[in-house]
Amino acid sequence: MSIENELKSGSSQDLKTQIIAVTKTFPIKQIRPLIDHGHLHYGENKVQEALEKWTELKNEVKGLKLHMIGKLQTNKVKFAIPLFDYIHSLDNLKLAQKISSEEKKLNKKLKIFIQVNIGNEDQKSGINQTDLNIFYKRCITDFNLDIVGLMCIPPLKGVKNEYFKQMKDLSNSLGLKELSMGMSSDYLEAISHGATYIRIGSKIFGERF
Repeated sequence: MSIENELKSGSSQDLKTQIIAVTKTFPIKQIRPLIDHGHLHYGENKVQEALEKWTELKNEVKGLKLHMIGKLQTNKVKFAIPLFDYIHSLDNLKLAQKISSEEKKLNKKLKIFIQVNIGNEDQKSGINQTDLNIFYKRCITDFNLDIVGLMCIPPLKGVKNEYFKQMKDLSNSLGLKELSMGMSSDYLEAISHGATYIRIGSKIFGERF
């Protein structure tokens, strides 16, 4: 059963979930059939790779939306803002300030997700739950960012449903509508807890080599 069919066979909430096809490392010739099929949302992890693959396509394909789902360095923001439509990995105030500055220069507003370190893992980026409320308020008041939701990458170990439920509760506490969570191995669990964007790579394009 395809991912689209799995979603359609679920609840009405599932129909609201947008699939981001994660295209990192995959060449355009492998992505093109999905574009031609009419899918519009794609995710990349690195700005340089995205520039090389998507600059011409975004001018060619009407309505195509590009999501920055990897860690975004401040020195890459000036290249990211013109190309991307969404950023899923806002995780510090310095980055927030830089995004705000570049948006003003280009008169362009991106839809932005705050990355939450939901498992409090030292090796992962993201805002701790205890700091989230203050961070969110600064992003919208000091930097006038369009924060549309939260994003997480839960720990490999542990019960994913518990982390997804925590994310839904955090989202509700801030009054945010969007949740970016769930990948090829756990997207159904994420959807059951209100994910509105799921990031799918290998389930669509196959394993990376």
